[in-house]
Amino acid sequence: MKLKKKIFTKSNILLFSIPIIVLFYFILSKNDSIEQKTENKMKTFDSFEFKKEGELTFINTRNQFISKVDIEIADDNDSRATGLMFRKKLDINQGMLFIFDYEDYQSFWMKNTVLSLDMIFVNKNNEIIKIHKHTTPFSEQSYPSINPSIYVIEVNAGYTDQFSIKEGDKVNWRKV
Repeated sequence: MKLKKKIFTKSNILLFSIPIIVLFYFILSKNDSIEQKTENKMKTFDSFEFKKEGELTFINTRNQFISKVDIEIADDNDSRATGLMFRKKLDINQGMLFIFDYEDYQSFWMKNTVLSLDMIFVNKNNEIIKIHKHTTPFSEQSYPSINPSIYVIEVNAGYTDQFSIKEGDKVNWRKV
């Protein structure tokens, strides 16, 4: 009788071990798959070239020119969702303008975004209502507009300090 109990116990251990091993294998292979997809996306954007779709001008509260950036325009769900993710380079005079269908509370994050950015939230009167400076790359932290906005501008981190752009200043933009 003792021999049967040992065999039964060993077979139970074997029965429980196999599913656990298989489960770990699938979990590890899924993580590899996610890492591989991210790596593939990074390679896709290695050859990215900025496509100028417009120009955006910053104007101070005395209605004086501050600076101008060339912009890419994100005005649909796909382009807004992707934004500047995975991009490794953005010249100082380049940025992205996110255009929404209506003014609302906006919130952005930096997931899969390699570059540190300044995020500039703008209301329907073209007034800058919130600036988040030097955002953290790859962070899932939320950067909210605080008040309703219809536009969000992303430029290289430090741009707003370099050109003394402040909340209350205005923007004008046009497609080219």
